[in-house]
Amino acid sequence: MKLTARKRRVAMVAAGALVAGGMVGVPVGMAYAATACDVVYTTNDWNNGFTASVTIRNLGDPLTSWNLGFAFPGNQRVTQGWSANWTQSGANVTATNMSWNGNLATGASISIGFNGSYSGTNARPTAFTINGTACNGASSNQAPTVSLTSPAAGASFAAPANVTVSANASDADGSITKVEFYRNGLLVNEDTTAPYSYVMSGLPAGSYTVQARAYDNGSPALTATAERAFTVTGSGQASIVTPATLNVAEGSSSQLNVKLSAAPSGSVPVSLSKTGDADVTLGATSVTLNSTNWSTGVNVAVNAAHDADANNDTATITASATNYTSAQTAVTVTDDENTTEPGRYGEEFLELYNKIKAPANGYFSPEGVPYHSVETLLVEAPDHGHETTSEAFSYWLSLEAMYGRATGNWAPFNNAWNIMDRYIIPSETQGGYNPNDPADYAPEANRPDLYPQQGGKLDSSVRVGQDPLYNELTQTYGNNRMYVMHWLLDVDNVYGYGKCGDGTTKPAYINTYQRGPQESVFETVPHPSCETFNFGGTNGYLPIFIGDSTYARQWRYTSAPDADARAVQAAYWALKWAKEQGKQADISATITKAAQMGDYLRYAMYDKYFKNPGCASPSCTAGTGKSSATYLLSWYSAWGGPQGSSDWAWRIGSSHNHGGYQNPFAAWALSNTTELIPRSSSAQADWATSLTRQIQFYTWLQSADGAIAGGATNSWNGDYSARPAGRPTFYGMVYDDKPVYHDPPSNQWFGFQAWSMERVAEYYHETGNAQAKALLDKWVAWAIANTTITGTTYQIPSTLSWSGQPGGNWTSTTTSVNNSNLRVSVVDHTQDVGVAGAYARTLVYYAAKSGNAQAQATAKGLLDALLARKDTRGVSVPETKADYNRFDDTYNSSTGQGLYIPPGFNGTMPNGDPINSNSTFLSIRSFLRDDPDWPKVEAYLNGGAVPTFNYHRFWAQVDVAMALFDYDRLIGE
Repeated sequence: MKLTARKRRVAMVAAGALVAGGMVGVPVGMAYAATACDVVYTTNDWNNGFTASVTIRNLGDPLTSWNLGFAFPGNQRVTQGWSANWTQSGANVTATNMSWNGNLATGASISIGFNGSYSGTNARPTAFTINGTACNGASSNQAPTVSLTSPAAGASFAAPANVTVSANASDADGSITKVEFYRNGLLVNEDTTAPYSYVMSGLPAGSYTVQARAYDNGSPALTATAERAFTVTGSGQASIVTPATLNVAEGSSSQLNVKLSAAPSGSVPVSLSKTGDADVTLGATSVTLNSTNWSTGVNVAVNAAHDADANNDTATITASATNYTSAQTAVTVTDDENTTEPGRYGEEFLELYNKIKAPANGYFSPEGVPYHSVETLLVEAPDHGHETTSEAFSYWLSLEAMYGRATGNWAPFNNAWNIMDRYIIPSETQGGYNPNDPADYAPEANRPDLYPQQGGKLDSSVRVGQDPLYNELTQTYGNNRMYVMHWLLDVDNVYGYGKCGDGTTKPAYINTYQRGPQESVFETVPHPSCETFNFGGTNGYLPIFIGDSTYARQWRYTSAPDADARAVQAAYWALKWAKEQGKQADISATITKAAQMGDYLRYAMYDKYFKNPGCASPSCTAGTGKSSATYLLSWYSAWGGPQGSSDWAWRIGSSHNHGGYQNPFAAWALSNTTELIPRSSSAQADWATSLTRQIQFYTWLQSADGAIAGGATNSWNGDYSARPAGRPTFYGMVYDDKPVYHDPPSNQWFGFQAWSMERVAEYYHETGNAQAKALLDKWVAWAIANTTITGTTYQIPSTLSWSGQPGGNWTSTTTSVNNSNLRVSVVDHTQDVGVAGAYARTLVYYAAKSGNAQAQATAKGLLDALLARKDTRGVSVPETKADYNRFDDTYNSSTGQGLYIPPGFNGTMPNGDPINSNSTFLSIRSFLRDDPDWPKVEAYLNGGAVPTFNYHRFWAQVDVAMALFDYDRLIGE
């Protein structure tokens, strides 16, 4: 039977650096008054300013517009607002809907916010109205209250001090779930039962601020914070001051700082002695302090030699002087890694973690989904900042794994996986799928303007291969659901597709890239993953991408395999650290899910249409069994099926393999870690083969300079064309210098280098693999040679330019090729914080295992420079966005740039924006004109300067946080 457009793969061909909640249900038949509402108002205060987050929930009939009103009880002023039109007259504030968010269905919620100023007390408003009707539900969701009962404000304690912090907390409309305690902004403990208290022990002299943050049992939880300052001083006679704890990794050294609590009248000789581990030695046994250096102190090296055991050993260093109170430092010598309290970089990790998780900073939606970025006007791979990607979820898992390692609290890690499972792993099943006929063939085209006329025809006469995984997976798990993430979500339902055309449910599954390697983000048409024909044209959006006589309502999803592999990578570390803490049981259910994801991730190992490697025409041999496996991580896998029936379905892999997508660490974990080995009978062997194949792929692609070149494809031009003469092959796949996308070229971004080699470095660190080390030896030397760090100023590679190709074909008997002709040069440099974080992590793992001092120093220099760019939301640098000049480009047939809509197609976006041959990127996204940052872009389009932004991408903040954590535990102070 010939299947028409209903069986056509409509899957992602994503460009750029991929990096990425739901309506409350209302029972049928429940009656409401015409208008009823609930408002939740929370703030994050600082000095004389604050950020307010306001969530409006419609409890009445559907609204097509809304007007929020309230009055400030004090002298607060709105200074800047978003997601609404904000006005203020005296104490009275009004917020009305924007053009794109006026519709509010029964039970639906919307979040808006503003920055404000105040003096004195920032009391919250007590009454709210929507369209003039009082929101009586507002008082039913009150924030908790919390107060500190000790220490007393301004209290003073003698060093070393044990200070009890106690708090009272209550919630008028619920209960308190926990109280967190912070010391100078660092989370140090939490208490889940009253009375809420924590003892901070052994505090040296200094100034301290303690905070208690209470959480209620609401959804989402509301918080309140109390703060108090105190000091710790020397008592009686003056004291010697040293850090209470010090961590030293085997084979390395740390610095012990010795100083005094008060200025001396003359020179003070301080002697140092050590007891405990014989492998610990001091760089000096005495120091001299005086009126010049007493407060800054003198550093003394504390060295730790390697020993034969696998224990974390301890020692005690005592600093003493006549007429001074002595000080002691507890030293922990960590075997392979620091497993005790964090040092400076560990504290910086927790500080950044708290910024990322702070609700007021805007990294997460009300449903707990991580946004691609805090800022909404951001166009790169996602075309809106409040979309998200599977990449963002995988980074979130890594962040929470590290938080579990730092605190022993694994609930956030489990929660992250559960949110991922709920919102970005599709639940549809494929009852009509035939693994012997997995999909109908449709050739790809090189440009968007070749769709749908030439690029979208289904051709069932072209033979496709067998899907060798389906039966095994179905028998193992008892269902025919794909357990991997879709790559892209419209978190706030900005476009308005909702779930399967309902227009309201959020997050909403969407897709963008569809039309060949030349389709940049500025040439995409965002469309729903569930095509119900409710939006777009007569047949929805399908006629833009595929040409056929019959169209079917359908759903289709696309995975980004690097994200799913990173989720497995995070699970490995969570498992390792939970085991060390004796808390493996806390995450066992999540680890089982990670192993299951690794089982389904194997679809990324296969050619798009399950053709055998070496395919050079559509009529080439179709695969049987696992003959079509490349054992690499390709650019995507995809799957789909019909709406309302089960008579057909499809699954495909991808023919394109990019060096930047590989993850040998995940392959190693899935083939060697008992708890992560997937349940299917052939999965462990597949991942063992993949591990070897990926390392070989890197070796084949490594340039003479050290950087890793593009990749390889089994489908030249996306239609199995004949390969260009003279191109080398890897297991039959032909070298592609810029696989997958060309605008911009996929091989030019240094971020792919840092991301990919970081995984190689983790693999090397955990196994000592010699081939991985050989790759890193060359890559690290090249990267450092093109890096400049001067104080807190740094420049790392950005755009790369390539020439040449690998020096020969790679087969099962090949061990090396001569790549002297494969070269790379660095075109320009960047201060991109996320890439710098990933790069630093690569250097940390490599240095920790190899002992390379230059790699360690470069990693530290990068981290110190990044910390100099801290702000209230994380770490950021100014970024100029010259490519935003493409916002209003109409299609130009001579250049091929601009948004192409096929002639004769006429439709509308959900908000009414027309879709036709005159459309532009901006015209089908008119909501961007309401964005707070739009005036910068508008001025640029009108001939002004290139706009500059400080972005806070989720993945970038997490990469920096993880780099800090890795440096702390693997290298230390």
